[in-house]
Amino acid sequence: MPPKVKITKKMVAEASFEVIRANGHENLNARTISEYLGCSTQPVLYSFKTVDEIREAAYEIADKYHTEFIIPKKADKEASPDGEALKSLKAATGSPDRRSGADTDKNPMLALGLNYVRFGQEEKNLFRFLFQTDKFGGKDVAVLMTDPGLSEIMEIMAAGLKADIEQATEMFLTFFCVAHGMASLLANNSMEYDEGQCRKMLENVFFGMIAARKGK
Repeated sequence: MPPKVKITKKMVAEASFEVIRANGHENLNARTISEYLGCSTQPVLYSFKTVDEIREAAYEIADKYHTEFIIPKKADKEASPDGEALKSLKAATGSPDRRSGADTDKNPMLALGLNYVRFGQEEKNLFRFLFQTDKFGGKDVAVLMTDPGLSEIMEIMAAGLKADIEQATEMFLTFFCVAHGMASLLANNSMEYDEGQCRKMLENVFFGMIAARKGK
């Protein structure tokens, strides 16, 4: 007879994340976690004192997953003066009407915004868990601002706009609020996802901020 698999604390936390991702945080309990792991509820509750503690562990995993999902993967490699991200941003900021010169996927601000919106569409349960639950909702955007990947984007933004970090951060916060609103609507099935339309709305906000900064 094969030995029983030992259920570790990490396994319970990761299983909880997957249960929330698939079925929503409302359906997280010892039974659904044990069913995912193929065990009884005993080892699940042995690793954690309460389901709330399990939920907190799952939140940490979901938070990390969300950050990795939205931060452009190559922001750190393209932050140099000759990087593609900076070139794309300079093309975009050269004139508020030069939208055709800005590749959304290479422009770090636009890429992050679109990834954020996509997260609301593709990971509805995780988005609601992270931002719209009584216990875990209201996550301060300042936490996101401390991410190293986002710091690189702020530096690229400041260089492209010939602005300081404070001014770039102010623009980002405005942009973020719009992206968060769109993602929230999608996560709650209050808006149909049209990637082209989402791109256009984000670009309107982005280029509108640039035009306002140039006084045009």
